[in-house]
Amino acid sequence: MRRAFYPASFDPIHYGHVDIAQRAAKLFDELVVGVYDRPNKRLLFTAQERLEMVEEALKHIPNMQVAVYGGLTVDYAHQVGAIAIVRGLRVFSDFELEFRMALANRRLAPDLEIVNLIAGETYIHLSSSTVREIASLGGDVSDMVPPHVEAFLKRRFAELNRQSDRPVYMVSITD
Repeated sequence: MRRAFYPASFDPIHYGHVDIAQRAAKLFDELVVGVYDRPNKRLLFTAQERLEMVEEALKHIPNMQVAVYGGLTVDYAHQVGAIAIVRGLRVFSDFELEFRMALANRRLAPDLEIVNLIAGETYIHLSSSTVREIASLGGDVSDMVPPHVEAFLKRRFAELNRQSDRPVYMVSITD
């Protein structure tokens, strides 16, 4: 069985992630989607919340499973029996980061292939930080995320804004 591992923080999952997962699931017998539990960035949602969002967004993919993981991505890929790590590429800056990560991962685990899928044109502009910023300012993200993710975003920003007299979660779209 050819199994691939698709890791990301999914904070939150958006339609670009869904597109990559659907396409990767067609290339492999099984796809394990990994929600990284402690990325080196400010998170809006807990690992459990992100897991729930990802499970719901991808439940239509029959040969897929979702798990929270920590530690080195290559170690978890080995743990689940993956032969490849799948990542999505949108813009040139993604390529540079993914290229460096692929080189590091190949050095750590030369037996794992790194498969980069180019984002579909419809989703090339999407990033989780863009979704978070638009949602934090009350913008419409309904064409960027599944409906349940939009509901998660609205609840979270309502909670955060109740705790302060000004928007408390701000990021720059350029981040």
